[in-house]
Amino acid sequence: MAIHEDQTLQALVDRILPADEYASGWQAGVGDFLQRILTTDLASSVSFVMDGLKLVQQESHARHNHTDFAHLPPEAQDALIADLLADKISVDWTVSATAFINLIIRLSIQGFYGDPENGGNRDALAWEMIKYHLEQKATSWPMLDTTPLPTISWEALHNHYEIIVVGAGAGGGVAACTLAEAGHRVLLIERGDWLTAAMTLRRDHLRNQRTMQGYDTPAGPPSAGNPRVYETSAGAAIVPPTDYRWSNNAMTVGGGTRVFGAQAWRFCPEDFRMASMYGVPAGSSLADWPISYEELAPYYDRAEWELGVSGDPAGNRFAGRRSRNYPMPPLQSGTATAILSKGAQALHWNSSPVPLLINSMARDGRAACLHCGTCVGFGCPAEAKNGTHNTVIPRAIATGRCDILINTQVERLMTNSDGVVTGVSIATDAENGSIRRRTVDADHVVLSAGAIETARLLLNSTSQREPHGIGNQHDQVGRNLQGHVYTGALGIFDEPVQDCFGPGPAISLNDYRHYNENIIGGGMLANEFVSTPLATWQELTAAHLIPRWGLAGKQGMRDLYSRILLIKGPIQEVPNPEARVTIDPEVRDRFGVPVARLSGNIHPEDYLTANFMAQKAAEWLTASGAKTVVSLTRKPGEGPSGGQHQAGTCRMGTDPATSVTDKWGKVWGHDNVHIADGSLHVTNGGVNPVLTILANAYRISEHLASTLATPE
Repeated sequence: MAIHEDQTLQALVDRILPADEYASGWQAGVGDFLQRILTTDLASSVSFVMDGLKLVQQESHARHNHTDFAHLPPEAQDALIADLLADKISVDWTVSATAFINLIIRLSIQGFYGDPENGGNRDALAWEMIKYHLEQKATSWPMLDTTPLPTISWEALHNHYEIIVVGAGAGGGVAACTLAEAGHRVLLIERGDWLTAAMTLRRDHLRNQRTMQGYDTPAGPPSAGNPRVYETSAGAAIVPPTDYRWSNNAMTVGGGTRVFGAQAWRFCPEDFRMASMYGVPAGSSLADWPISYEELAPYYDRAEWELGVSGDPAGNRFAGRRSRNYPMPPLQSGTATAILSKGAQALHWNSSPVPLLINSMARDGRAACLHCGTCVGFGCPAEAKNGTHNTVIPRAIATGRCDILINTQVERLMTNSDGVVTGVSIATDAENGSIRRRTVDADHVVLSAGAIETARLLLNSTSQREPHGIGNQHDQVGRNLQGHVYTGALGIFDEPVQDCFGPGPAISLNDYRHYNENIIGGGMLANEFVSTPLATWQELTAAHLIPRWGLAGKQGMRDLYSRILLIKGPIQEVPNPEARVTIDPEVRDRFGVPVARLSGNIHPEDYLTANFMAQKAAEWLTASGAKTVVSLTRKPGEGPSGGQHQAGTCRMGTDPATSVTDKWGKVWGHDNVHIADGSLHVTNGGVNPVLTILANAYRISEHLASTLATPE
């Protein structure tokens, strides 16, 4: 298929991205990009595209006396494209005209503004046009040791381990390390791969965990065989991991910490006693945690120092009491910090550095941050981001007591005739395309698969004693799903403010995390990560600041990219018991296991909080000198909150009737099953939750180790 030779397609692309002082879309290589993408990732769309191109010709012939689309004057081409978008068509289209032209617009933009390695954006022309650069001048990347750490093969697995940890993300990595260093024999099972530099460190603007351009990402999971079901009043939709409704985090060794933005906030003391402070709103399940900030504080400290956090709590009125400062000073910051600092001062607001699990100086044999323009959603080419994959998991393996099994899915927990958990059933793909299965026994199981998959695993682990799933006697497993509603504002300045000095977040506002009149909780605001050109295009078009296609859209990107600042942050959500994970009765994954079904809505209070914080972001930008400010308010809609900050589905508590585990993460009714991930969170804080997941995993696994017999 020589799609790059199709004149109709070329003409469409060049009206979506016309020539001006800079090359048109086709001149910049969009045709080469389309040829590549439609013969690889989107091969299933080729016939749809070819049919659409033929129908564009027919439409042009019907309107313009048998004139080919490519030969129409530009204004006639533009009028036809506009009519296709409005579904105003003359001929009988056998495919959706609107779907066709939207696909061509989306792919043209991806080819033009994406990274050149995908075939378009020849010589990074589009990036030069908008003044985006990947890295700082004279950057010298460190040579990394790419020797893979040892993993255990299927054949070498033991039949029995003291402890099986399910999921090698934030909580699972910490748990495996703590338990192995305490002398216990551990098997750490990860559904995804242990990504190498070649697999994940290419800064691919189409395939990353941040921008979700519709393609499978290295951090997985792949779309094939991994559906979820997303339910609203309009019905249920089967969605792949590339759909935002799937709530993808990452499934790889390190989990989300492999590709996160690394904001390392502590929850504040008020976050642990929300119900006591605010009461319980109607329709909510707002509750206090069974632990306090003071109980978790030593483990926050341990996580900060053992993994490595850079920061300074000065200026954060909700920082909580600390025993010592961070192990590293804050990262250097770019142009935006000074601008926003002046704005905060003008408003008499406190601002503070953003704590990050990123090296601001060389530490533990790894380099300091080199301030590239692709951080969140990507692996770090310098390994300066501190995830569990390069800190605690290597330590666990170094003990000689932790085996790590990758590319393997735990299908269910196994139980004996008394309903006691005895191990796990696992599955993996064999080389010949078949599926291999076996069981592995364990004295104890620790679940750290993330809030959605941990709940799914418990619900799929039925027994005669617990026919609705382990720990689900009171129908609590899967309820109270929270992610983080994000809010903020976009400001346009007269002068350039975006210098592509990564990672981006350097200055934050914490004054409004609590004690806001008529608001339950609040949130944190910070300047956003360096935005990729594709992500900026999405922000600008969503805010209706530029059109999606045409010369004005291209010139708008050139004019605005360097002059916009985004301020964003998560809010403190009010948990809703009807926002939940259940098991779909019909849809199965590639192993035949029932998939997660996500349903319910965010609580109405969250819209009030989101819009309150959006207004604060707008005030901050205005005080900082922005001439145009667009508030990213949240309108009421349907669907639960999940995403990369998913939490709450197996909450801790003191009453089995309203929680899934006790304060130590032990599942009610099961002395040998613990949870050590974000599903334990009673509320999810008004900040990024990863440091709380890490700290709580330290607390729980340390306590578990103390209750076990001392190994010989």
